[in-house]
Amino acid sequence: MFDSQPILIAHAQQTWRDRDVARSPLDALEAVSRAAVDNADCAGLAPCIDTVATIPFLATQVPDLAGLMPAHPGSALCQRLGLQAQTFSTDVGGNTPQLMVNFFADRLVAGTSRAVLLTGGELFATLFAALSSGQDISHWQQRGEQPAIQLGSPKEPCTELERAHGMFEPINTYPLFESALCHARGWDRATHLQRLGQLVSGMSAVAAQNPHAWRGDFLTPEQVLDTGGGNRMITWPYTKVMNAVLAVDMAAAVIMTTVGEARRLGIDPARWVYLRGGAEGNDIWNVSERPTLHRSLALAASADAALRMAGLSLAALDRFDLYSCFPSAVQVACDAIGLAADDPRGVTVTGGLTLFGGPGNNYSLHAIAEMVGQLQAGNGRHGMVTANGNYLTKHAVGIYSLDPGATPWPLARPDLQTTLDAAPRLQVDANASGTGSIDACAVVFGKEGPNRGIVLGRMGDGRRFIANTPQGDAAALESLLASDPVGEQGRVTPGDKVNCFEF
Repeated sequence: MFDSQPILIAHAQQTWRDRDVARSPLDALEAVSRAAVDNADCAGLAPCIDTVATIPFLATQVPDLAGLMPAHPGSALCQRLGLQAQTFSTDVGGNTPQLMVNFFADRLVAGTSRAVLLTGGELFATLFAALSSGQDISHWQQRGEQPAIQLGSPKEPCTELERAHGMFEPINTYPLFESALCHARGWDRATHLQRLGQLVSGMSAVAAQNPHAWRGDFLTPEQVLDTGGGNRMITWPYTKVMNAVLAVDMAAAVIMTTVGEARRLGIDPARWVYLRGGAEGNDIWNVSERPTLHRSLALAASADAALRMAGLSLAALDRFDLYSCFPSAVQVACDAIGLAADDPRGVTVTGGLTLFGGPGNNYSLHAIAEMVGQLQAGNGRHGMVTANGNYLTKHAVGIYSLDPGATPWPLARPDLQTTLDAAPRLQVDANASGTGSIDACAVVFGKEGPNRGIVLGRMGDGRRFIANTPQGDAAALESLLASDPVGEQGRVTPGDKVNCFEF
């Protein structure tokens, strides 16, 4: 056992169902942070927390909502908790909680931090209700005095061409991956839907046992697929329950330190959960440039590197939480790490974003908190958490364990990104014209039925095109829905902003 080994010693999660506008986002962070400190059961811990990191609120990225959110929340939180700490934050993305755990593990091992409080939350359910009813939430704008140190640089998640064709919205882009997956596996429509129903039903069984889950209903595979009772089709083949549920009020926190510091503080070793491995990497940034749409090279490389660092095999792991904003994300993750989607160990410890809840960028902090709690309770010895940002773009992996392992945490972790950046990518023809074949498609539904088709494909010379089906062309939409259209050809016509695909 190495004194510098990074460990997680405390965790907390809170879910509020009352939509109380008096509770501000900063109140939520304070409540869950105090709960995490209490969870450590160590009177001397708080004065040792010299680093506070906050997961960025997703609403700050929406121009109409940004002004309603607190500025410099880390600084304001430190003032409330009475902490003298450096504060950190980062760019948006569902990968950020695990990315920051890995980053602060490096700092702890290097001796730059003694104890780290990592927290985040969202109050979207209350925010949406307040905006709808006109309730005053001006008190949400509390600000701290000092800006946080920012990790990484913001980058646009997609190109203007992708945005114009509807690929800015994850509810449209992840079904593109789903269509590519279906084709790659050779599934007919019935088999495809059966697999989706089984996957989400299995996750719902976990959510039903989790008191923090926003939606705690067990759903049969048939109920997952049934479009009645409000479970309408959003983007084929995803019903509402297959989409991450954003309108939740949730917060989570974990506290990290080292073995040596925990021993000095007298923290019970039974509480120590070792971070045995961590890695991160990005796939080709723009979806339209990816030659393969149903695999993630970055997640496969990150998972392999994290397992090697931990000295563990996939077979040795007992628990998993694979990022689950949409079913395609889970299936791609399963393929990347070599896990069957129906593995008896399961793919989630929370119930997943579509059932447990998808609190903006912060879901994976709940997964990490839950993993720590499960291991502390003796429900397994080793676990993996994967986290994903944008559109299967940014990935981070952590390996958690009750055992310290045989090697120390290395300060120089492998550089995966250089190799990943060397992967071949497609040239995108923004004004494609002529005959092209479909690589992936999505059909967007309104309340009255299908109304938009999104097609990614290749022209005869190998260049990628992006197009939509003609407005009001019900026959084209039916052709995309009736069977697997991947590989079929059609005519691509350039437009002012939006290109057109016709069979």
